Amino acid sequence: MNSVLSAIDYKGIFKFFEEICAIPHGSRNNKEISDYLVSFAKTRGLKYWQDEFLNVVIVKEATKGYEDKPTVIIQGHMDMVCEKRPEIVHDFMKDGLDLKVDGDFIYANGTTLGGDDGIALAYALAILDNDSYVHPRLEVVITTDEEIGMDGAAGLDTTPLQGQYMFNIDSEDEGILLSSSAGGLTSICTIPLQHEEKEGTIYQIDISGLQGGHSGVEIHKNRTNASILMGRLLFDSGKKINYDLIEVKGGLKDNSIPRESTAKILVQSKDEDTLKETIDSLSAVYKNELKTSEPGLKVGINKLNDNSKVDVLKTESYKNVMTMLLYAPNGVQVNSSDIEGLVESSLNLGILNMEDGKIIFSYAVRSSLSSYKRYLSDKLQNITELLGGNYTARGDYAAWEYKKDSKLRDTLVKVYRRDYGEEPKIEAIHAGLECGIFAGKINNLDIVSFGPNMHDIHTPDERLSISSAKRVFDYVVNCLKELCED
Repeated sequence: MNSVLSAIDYKGIFKFFEEICAIPHGSRNNKEISDYLVSFAKTRGLKYWQDEFLNVVIVKEATKGYEDKPTVIIQGHMDMVCEKRPEIVHDFMKDGLDLKVDGDFIYANGTTLGGDDGIALAYALAILDNDSYVHPRLEVVITTDEEIGMDGAAGLDTTPLQGQYMFNIDSEDEGILLSSSAGGLTSICTIPLQHEEKEGTIYQIDISGLQGGHSGVEIHKNRTNASILMGRLLFDSGKKINYDLIEVKGGLKDNSIPRESTAKILVQSKDEDTLKETIDSLSAVYKNELKTSEPGLKVGINKLNDNSKVDVLKTESYKNVMTMLLYAPNGVQVNSSDIEGLVESSLNLGILNMEDGKIIFSYAVRSSLSSYKRYLSDKLQNITELLGGNYTARGDYAAWEYKKDSKLRDTLVKVYRRDYGEEPKIEAIHAGLECGIFAGKINNLDIVSFGPNMHDIHTPDERLSISSAKRVFDYVVNCLKELCED
């Protein structure tokens, strides 16, 4: 493999990051990357274990003279969100990422980069690989399937861990030390469909060009959900023209705001001209509404087949689909009254798909309050069951509550002030982090989450700042040293 990052490597972090990016490691595809971590530990004679969930823990004993210092957990997750542009040919199950460097940024050609959370792995491996750093006993804990419900962290047996402090390197803004995060769950609403055969002309409607993004980090940025917009487009079109719905789908991950959505409809030949005029007119309306927040919006319509016989939704099923798309809650629901600018509760329709005689709506539900998280889940359950469907919730994870007295946070602030010459920001985040799970499993665990600057994670525009990644790595090393000398 030709190295793309060798020219910019810094203390091994980009070397390891490139090795990680060469291994397919999307959620539920953890075996190869997990075994890579095991091989790393074996070749260096480090104690490790790999569990049934493919989580990997690697232990490095303290630098001589600091064996009495509290153990530090360095924690991240090995899976990445797999998104790509429609024109890109890439198999996330088999292909490594096509890395590129542009000025201060690393990105992947047409796909997500997986800086979330590949940079945590790269940092951890670079520290484990270098015996010159001063540090307490280290437990590097790399979990699986964080992006789809934190299943690895939930399943991890933490009883062997000795860590009293934890660096969660799963944040994307340098200079911000996170001290709490939202809890969440995945809601799956499945509604049965009834079909009938009709004949007519098949058209495909496409919505594309939206920004998308992480449903926790970007949910407050007024980014349009393509599936919700498609529901509106179908509803508005129905006022002007009679059509039958064949299929509607959008989104690939429940924790990503969908950038694209597709619908197939059946119309009669006499209505084709009106259909095109209607879609063009509605496209102009939406583009005007979203000209600032979604300047890249595209609405397209293409004829697929003339005089075709095809299964379409019966009227009652069509009404059920439209009811979910138009009336089920989506987006920011409540802002925090305690922390200005923080979203307290939200949900995101991440995946919309039709298969095997049913339509499936998959939502990422988030809240800083477990009671309101349950309320949003109950809302979705109620509307689903009213429409004759089945509801399931999975991947329920706890919020990470703010710890008023944190020696770890005090130390990280002290080092930041010394290294950067300014104060870091102490913040909470609406996105879910594994910190809540670890805090619930390990008594009195002191946790701080931080990381280097990354932009547009969970989208093909994702990019990692090279200079920030270097600074934050040095900051991690200096914090470990300070914990020994403090």
